Amino acid sequence: MISGNVLVAGAAGMVGSAICRALGRVGASYFPVTRQDVDFRDRRAVDGLFAETIADNVVIAAARVGGIFANSTQPAEFIFDNLMIEANIIDSAYRAGISKLLFLGSSCIYPKFAEQPIAEESLLTGNLEPTNEAYAIAKIAGIKMCEAYNKQAGTDYRSVMPTNLYGPGDNYSAEQSHVIPGLIRRFHEAKQTGEPSVTVWGSGRPRREFLHVDDLAEACLLVMATRKVDFENVTAPDRYFVNVGTGEDITISELADAIKEVVGFNGEIIQDTSKPDGTPRKLLNVRRVQSLGWRAAIGLESGLKEAYEDFLDSVA
Repeated sequence: MISGNVLVAGAAGMVGSAICRALGRVGASYFPVTRQDVDFRDRRAVDGLFAETIADNVVIAAARVGGIFANSTQPAEFIFDNLMIEANIIDSAYRAGISKLLFLGSSCIYPKFAEQPIAEESLLTGNLEPTNEAYAIAKIAGIKMCEAYNKQAGTDYRSVMPTNLYGPGDNYSAEQSHVIPGLIRRFHEAKQTGEPSVTVWGSGRPRREFLHVDDLAEACLLVMATRKVDFENVTAPDRYFVNVGTGEDITISELADAIKEVVGFNGEIIQDTSKPDGTPRKLLNVRRVQSLGWRAAIGLESGLKEAYEDFLDSVA
């Protein structure tokens, strides 16, 4: 059980709202803070937030996120915004006397050709995937910032590295979305207009792991609530971060077939091999989080059905 008040930065996003739902289910006291409330890139605004809010714990779910297209075309925004958000919140929380914090990272922090499944020890052992390098570097900086404060100041700042996420509150925009919400939108629009086919970027061969955001939220609460002494038993010294995923992956082609089925599109799928594939495979080693007693509970088929319903609600 999490003790004390929890400040959730980025509470309106997919991850932040899922964490708020999870906190509500266990009766925890929390303060949802959105980017409409505070510009987390503005240090004065963040300092003002902590001066006005009584919090015992902080969750950093605020971030600039997007798919391959957004990462490839806006690297400056992705590295600047994410560096500013995490640096401002972590340091301001420390100076406000908050000793417990959870930072949300991403599985893209790992090298492009890391040994599969990817263990936490693979961090900084090779080159990153070029299409999301700016975002990954910012997230690595957040992890290392948490480690530095733990080492120097004795704080308990932890990080979780989720695999590819989907679920309620996702971004379904044509240019900013990740693969699942992007495909849901395209298959739905093709179904509505009677298009004979939907084009999917790349060869379809890369393998990806997908996690429902509500499963991630439950894992985050567990990581936050776990005693520090127990956490040290499953984590390398001064490296309080843990992967969160299902431990299973599928090809992009298989994913497209599954979404096509859920949406009810009857046309053809065309693979555009002129577009980049990204990392060949990205499957996380989830032994650490499982050793804490967590397992993903929401299957991909049922999760995709829920995601499609959420999309329909968003466009209604």
